[in-house]
Amino acid sequence: MKRTKIVDIFNPELLGKEVCVKGWVRTRRGNKYVQFVALNDGSTIKNIQIVFDMNNFTDEQLKPVTTGSSICVEGILVESMGKGQTCEIQAKTLEVYGTADPEAYPLQKKGHTLEFLREKAHLRPRTNTFGAILRVRSALAYAIHKFFQEKGFFYLNTPLITASDCEGAGAMFQVTTLPLNDLPKTEDGAVDYSQDFFGKPTALTVSGQLEGELGATALGAIYTFGPTFRAENSNTPRHLSEFWMIEPEMAFYDISDNMDLAEEFVKYCIRYALDHCRDDIEFLAEHFDKGLIERLEFVLHNDFVRLTYTEGVKILEESGRKFEFPVSWGIDLQSEHERYLVEEHFKKPVILTDYPKDIKAFYMKQNEDGKTVRAMDVLFPNIGEIIGGSEREADYDKLLKRIEELDIPMKDMWWYLDTRRFGTVPHSGFGLGFERLVLFVTGMTNIRDVIPFPRTPNNAEF
Repeated sequence: MKRTKIVDIFNPELLGKEVCVKGWVRTRRGNKYVQFVALNDGSTIKNIQIVFDMNNFTDEQLKPVTTGSSICVEGILVESMGKGQTCEIQAKTLEVYGTADPEAYPLQKKGHTLEFLREKAHLRPRTNTFGAILRVRSALAYAIHKFFQEKGFFYLNTPLITASDCEGAGAMFQVTTLPLNDLPKTEDGAVDYSQDFFGKPTALTVSGQLEGELGATALGAIYTFGPTFRAENSNTPRHLSEFWMIEPEMAFYDISDNMDLAEEFVKYCIRYALDHCRDDIEFLAEHFDKGLIERLEFVLHNDFVRLTYTEGVKILEESGRKFEFPVSWGIDLQSEHERYLVEEHFKKPVILTDYPKDIKAFYMKQNEDGKTVRAMDVLFPNIGEIIGGSEREADYDKLLKRIEELDIPMKDMWWYLDTRRFGTVPHSGFGLGFERLVLFVTGMTNIRDVIPFPRTPNNAEF
């Protein structure tokens, strides 16, 4: 018989009909007359209850049906008399696919801490919590493609191995095939990268933005969605060494167009998750963050406040609040500053613009004041910055001067500068860390809990 996924089993039209379900056992309880098994197959947060009439089954048959085991059951779908479910399956046949020794299986029916589950990342997707998170993550990934495709953007694949450091921070994972215990050297004692696979030093990308700009200045509007890597020794609840980024780049967009797109984009994603993952989000709200749904609706139903960095700093300085990191014009704002503006002062999401050029990347368009650039950061409650972007510098001479000021090697930048030599246009873009978005939509507090297998300093398990 063809299998029915549990997400589809709660269809009134199936009542009274024979069905086949397959999945993993969550719990089993009962007595010598009747046994109840809660079965889940990952397609929904909901379990289906299987009822085994012990007149038709033996204890020996049900003995291997323990928490974590996998089974196939055929039976009749009927209305349930018990609390907590609308329907259940009266079992006719049982096949055990795989057993799970109760002494060894670590996910028994009890509360597990998120810290414990991180040590069991190969099994944690089977828990209600991580099943819900991963389904929300999948829905958000689909929503991202859907949003940009419906707006006529083209999906561009930018390289994961690169010779350029987009952010200029230097925190990159080197890629090499050179023998590390016997490195070839040049006459002056430096590593001879001419003998390496690519003939030059290369690393895993920190951003696809620069290559994305090349696509935008040909196709008009593109987006990237792929893994990025930062070799920062950051052991915080908001940082990963490997994470996913969404980076749209648009020709003929100024900073205002960029802000409009960013606001529309995040609202679309949140609305999609609420419409398509309601059961999962309600479960996460109930167990982890009682204010989650209210906060998601808050973002959807409020226009984002737009103000300059200078105005934001003035508000912080006049707030009377004693921050851990003192505020003054020119500093890189910390999460506590960003959250104050969003959660306490405006009580709305905020887009900050026109940051000091000295704390922003070289490619951002300079304002006429000579001190600030057309950067924009989208700030959310509970999380701080969720999107960072800017109008890009389209002027060849200004961009070249900035590259020289920051001592960025010209051998890595000639191709990027060419876009300003041959048909330059106003253009803009932004980056959204996918895990930050999943963090916000699920209400989780640690970014290691919204990616299946987190990569952090001293942790590359699984």
